[in-house]
Amino acid sequence: MTAHHTHDHEMLDCEAVMQQLWDYLDEELSAERMTAIRDHLAVCARCYPQYEFERAFLTALDQAQQPHSDPGRLRARVASALRAEGMVDV
Repeated sequence: MTAHHTHDHEMLDCEAVMQQLWDYLDEELSAERMTAIRDHLAVCARCYPQYEFERAFLTALDQAQQPHSDPGRLRARVASALRAEGMVDV
């Protein structure tokens, strides 16, 4: 078996990537799994938009969090931050 076939064997399908996307974004996976998901996202037109949305959501949530904020204001701030990231339908 050549190295090329070994690499092909390590490629993940879309279902596996979607199931592990939050863990990927939180960097909670092994280095090998992080690389496999990164490689998949680099070439997959189906998974990349979902990755971008979830990354933008986490970024917006992180930017919107304040200690002791009320839920209504937090929701408005998250929606505003998502719009700023290009998610216009929130």
